[in-house]
Amino acid sequence: MARYFDVHPKDPQPRALAQLAEMVAAGALVAYPTDSGYALGCHLGNREGLDRIRTIRQLTDRHHFTLVCSEFAQLGQYVEMNNDVFRAVKAATPGPYTFILSATKEAPKAMLHPKKKTVGVRLPDHQAALALLRTMGEPLMSSTLMLPGAEEPLTEGWVVDSEVGALVDAIVDCGVCGADPTTVVDLSGEEPQILRYGAGDASPFES
Repeated sequence: MARYFDVHPKDPQPRALAQLAEMVAAGALVAYPTDSGYALGCHLGNREGLDRIRTIRQLTDRHHFTLVCSEFAQLGQYVEMNNDVFRAVKAATPGPYTFILSATKEAPKAMLHPKKKTVGVRLPDHQAALALLRTMGEPLMSSTLMLPGAEEPLTEGWVVDSEVGALVDAIVDCGVCGADPTTVVDLSGEEPQILRYGAGDASPFES
């Protein structure tokens, strides 16, 4: 069964965050809240963690995993952005968006799209998620916690525990989080493509 962490939504306890960061660094798979529902996350380069996420969500190898970052400055290390993309992404973050971009050599190979060599990036607008990421000092390899056949992510810790508590190592609970998944925008080509309409306003990226 997963270890359950009940943390404050605005001022998460540093001790709990430190314990979570230590678990993730040691290979744990964690379910954590964001502004767009719960997500599953693991340490950079944790191939087993990605395989566990694929199993839980029944994903194919073409699924775009996401690097969830704590600050905009981290993005340039993992994805390529020209000036226009840089400005567009910066204007929309933090918030309920996932952007698909061409990966740099620093991005974990295990999470790249096998043909496009692209990866998702995201900066959540959620204090507990950001606090965990800052404690870790690096992004989480993540995917939205939507169960097979579902159209919306899980939003409450006790439900996450009931549904996947036996399949993850830690669950972070800080109350109900956002129910709408992120808007997914592919910015890796010449024109933006909306891959999923979600909580983020897609109009700035529509032609």
